[in-house]
Amino acid sequence: MFDFSIVTNWVNDLLMGFLPSWAAVLVECVIIGVCVLLAYTVLALFYILYERKLCAWFQCRLGPMRVGPWGLLQVFADMFKILIKELISLKGTDRFLFKLAPYIIITSSVVMLACLPWGNGLQIIDYNIGIFFILAVSSVGVLGILLAGWASNNKYTLIGAMRSGAQMISYEISLGLALISIVVFAGTMNITDLVAEQQSAWFLFRGHIPAIIAFLIYIVAATAETNRGPFDLPEAEHELVAGYHTEYSGIHFGFFYLAEYLNLFIVSGIASLMFLGGWMPFHVPGWDGFNEIMNYIPGPVWFLAKAFFISFVIIWFKWTFPRVRIDQMLAFEWKYLMPLSLLNLVLMAVCVALGWHF
Repeated sequence: MFDFSIVTNWVNDLLMGFLPSWAAVLVECVIIGVCVLLAYTVLALFYILYERKLCAWFQCRLGPMRVGPWGLLQVFADMFKILIKELISLKGTDRFLFKLAPYIIITSSVVMLACLPWGNGLQIIDYNIGIFFILAVSSVGVLGILLAGWASNNKYTLIGAMRSGAQMISYEISLGLALISIVVFAGTMNITDLVAEQQSAWFLFRGHIPAIIAFLIYIVAATAETNRGPFDLPEAEHELVAGYHTEYSGIHFGFFYLAEYLNLFIVSGIASLMFLGGWMPFHVPGWDGFNEIMNYIPGPVWFLAKAFFISFVIIWFKWTFPRVRIDQMLAFEWKYLMPLSLLNLVLMAVCVALGWHF
């Protein structure tokens, strides 16, 4: 696979050649920031259209078709509409926290996006505790949701925020345990090393039964973590209007909207990195010709294709299963999913200790 660090090192050497070191670092930070925000916007717009078209396909409809060919420009029209909407500040709200909450959520998702490697050497943040860092940053988004619900001074937003906080904190446990199972198997928390370990075969296949169980647990927990159906109780329209962001308008509502779809990509990208090899191509032992052809496909294409596939499965859940009750959702986590996650973690540790894996 092509090593993108060659390109990044060339850019760094080029800037260092005619700029002071502090100025070169500043220019690099600006370039990286622009690239991250551009990727954030493009991915969020793509996912909005992606879900709309998939929803229409599941329901035997065409989806948005009016703006642009096949409705491809509909998301840009919606984005422009949100940008020109008035920012309404209601009486009785805590104005500072009301305006701060969307930025906390958007910052959390942007930082998580920066941690995902799209290819070999194509990564912004590469800590030796990468998975732990992502889990820590993801928990910050809960604070933004709780602040949004409380600062809006609305009983519906407060109920939605409390539901979301309880749901995200609960399912974060199972999600983290599923990822820890793979960390136990790989022996590292560095995301780059985790992907490099899957060069011969993906962890989903190498990790035997515990890896498959961890993958299924992760998909269910990630669906709840992102407030997607059938676990979209914080935004239950028939009960809470729009949940914790009922009182938001304009770009502030757009931040919540974009962050929801970006979080869908982020959890899908983490699943592709941890279970499906990330940017690593699909190889079959002994099929040298087939493996050589797979190597010609660029790493970012592999990563995005796997992430889009996981997102397709999560969207499929939403438009297939009915919304559950809040007590059913929490009982499922604490009575069934978390004990299963703990048991699977012990099973993975036993398999690693005894060498019962491929």
